[in-house]
Order: sequence, then C-alpha cells, then structure tokens
Amino acid sequence: MDDSGNGLRADTLVATVRGVLPSLTPAAQTVARLILEDPATVARSTITELSAASGTSEATIVRTARLLGFAGYPQLRLALAAAAAQPDRLVPGDLAPDDPLSEVIQKVARAESEAINDTVAQLTSERLGLVVDAIVGARRIDAYGVGASGLVAEDVAQKLLRIGLSSHAFQDAHLALTSAVLLREGDVAIGISTSGETPDVIEPLTRAKEAGATTVAITNNPRSSIAELAEHVLISAGRETEFRPGALASRISQLLVVDCVFVGVAQRTYDSSQEALASTRRAVKEFTRRTSPARRQP
Repeated sequence: MDDSGNGLRADTLVATVRGVLPSLTPAAQTVARLILEDPATVARSTITELSAASGTSEATIVRTARLLGFAGYPQLRLALAAAAAQPDRLVPGDLAPDDPLSEVIQKVARAESEAINDTVAQLTSERLGLVVDAIVGARRIDAYGVGASGLVAEDVAQKLLRIGLSSHAFQDAHLALTSAVLLREGDVAIGISTSGETPDVIEPLTRAKEAGATTVAITNNPRSSIAELAEHVLISAGRETEFRPGALASRISQLLVVDCVFVGVAQRTYDSSQEALASTRRAVKEFTRRTSPARRQP
C-alpha cells in the first residue's frame, strides 16, 4: 500500500502484480498480464480501450483494480503512470534465444538489481522485527523449502546455527513433517516458497502451526496459501522466466530477506552471537589447518 492506503506503491506495483498473479481469477490474470507486459500502455488506456485489448469486460477490469488494492481503474492508471516515470523499470528485459552474451549479462544483472530494490521497498522494519523477536526467543527453528527455495532454507538454517541457535532445514517433505509435528509453542517454523503454493512447504508449515509453533512465510505472493497460513509474512520479489526457472532474481530476493532476519537476530543476541561465531570460525580454521595437503605430506 502507499501512504494513503489507496493501492500499491508505484515503485513496487509491477513486482507486486507479478507476485499475486497466480492467485487471481483467469479473467483478472488476463488484465494483470497486460499490466506486466506493457504497463506504460495500460496507463494511457481508457477502460474501454483496455477492455478491447484484453478481451475482458469493463466490470472485470474494475474488479481487477480492486483486487490489486485500488478503489477503481482510474486509481490503478495513476499508479501505473507514476511507475512509468521510472522507464527503466518498465522494460520487460526477458532473455531471448538469440541474445548476445553481452546483453545476457546486462539483462540478468538488471533483473537481480530490480529484485533487490523491489524487496527492500516491501520489507518493513515492523514485520521484520516481529520475526526477529520470535526467532530470538525460540527453542528451535525449522526452515522448509524445495528446489531453489530449499537452498534458501539451508542458508537460513546454517546462518542461525553459526550463532548458536538450534536450526534445521528440510527439503524432504517426510522429514519436514516429522520435525514439524514435534515443534511446540515458542518454536519457529519458516516456510519458503516463491509462488506460495508449494504443497511440500505448506503441509509441514500447517503441522507446525497446529503444534503451536510461530509460523513465518517468505514468498513473492502476499495472497498465496502460505501467506494466509503464516502468522508473519515477509515478501520477496523477483520473477522466473522461460530461460531462468528458479531464477537467481527470485532466490537472491529471498536471500536478502534471510540476511536481514539473520542480522537482526545477531544484533539482538550480540554477545552470544559473537562468541559463537568466534568458536565456529576457530573450529573450521583448525580443521582446515590439520587437513590441508601441505600438512598431510610425510
């Protein structure tokens, strides 16, 4: 929302529409896809023109605007016009089969940069603080994710483990469920899913909630099943394309959220975190020194 509570902020509008797209009705998805494909043109279009271009009714366009948080289509157009004032953000930049590698580098780098900026714009200190509070007081922290999001779950678990917290990551649904049902009140379960609709993440998070754990979702879609389930929701941004499934743009935005959570927890537990980090660094350093090839030579 913008400061007036009327719709989405202009600087995150396109990213947020992309995130909620899977949860919209088929007709609303048609309108939303036009916004994603050419937001500047939609901003210039009357409701009648957009109705003709999308093949949907004017009533559908009004409903879509309201689903996106606006009072009506005029307010959506104003937000899109504001976004159009930032033209670099409205160029799709999708990778094409015949793109030269020089252009691939630029497009990929730009996608990652935009993912970070969009995530920062949506990550509030209030929401982050509530998650940090829950983790600081937790007996145990579970992190669930599969595929690329599973790598993020592993990242959050190892980061928290390094500062002395009991944290575990699960990419296997059976193991995740086994751990989830053994959680209890005061523990924390973190579900990570770009779409917010991954069954292997939703089910253990559901069981963790039933067991009394505090639940956290990291997702691109604030209206997804996982967002509705979780007590705390942290929104990431970044889209996947034909040439970048499990794209770094999606993963890097999730990793940004994880890093912010980790730093917040480390700040709150500064003395014990510093001691734990020093101990773990020392253990790894000593192991490396003993097992280096030079040390093994007769």
